[in-house]
Amino acid sequence: MGSTATTTVPTNAELMEALAAVGAAYFQDFAAAAARHGLSSSQAKALGAVQEPVPMRALAGRLGCDASNVTGIVDRLEALGLARREASAGDRRVKIVVISDQGREILGLVRGEMHRTHQSFEALDDEQRSALHSICVQVLPVLSGRPV
Repeated sequence: MGSTATTTVPTNAELMEALAAVGAAYFQDFAAAAARHGLSSSQAKALGAVQEPVPMRALAGRLGCDASNVTGIVDRLEALGLARREASAGDRRVKIVVISDQGREILGLVRGEMHRTHQSFEALDDEQRSALHSICVQVLPVLSGRPV
């Protein structure tokens, strides 16, 4: 007679704990890679959030921080030559943050040096990678408060 495996469906609390642990480990890997390039995790995250030009206020929303905090982050990125502010064509009072070529290069290096993250993804087979991506795409709009 064959045995039937029983699986226990994780509770919401168990899923939240697992997601939090994965997020924390990812963030530690990201922060360590950013630090190797003289960036705080907030500065590196800002580079990732300005792949296309973004108004300062929208950048604050993407980073989940106050607009006054974004000013300091962008000041540092400008000083390093990784981003710049431009006046909006539609409203010159609005400042747009634009990533520089050097900023794109540094962001690529940071992402490339996230060795633990790469190692964890490389341990997944194609089906698992597709499933993980599909789940992330499904839950992100709800978690981020964006329309589904």
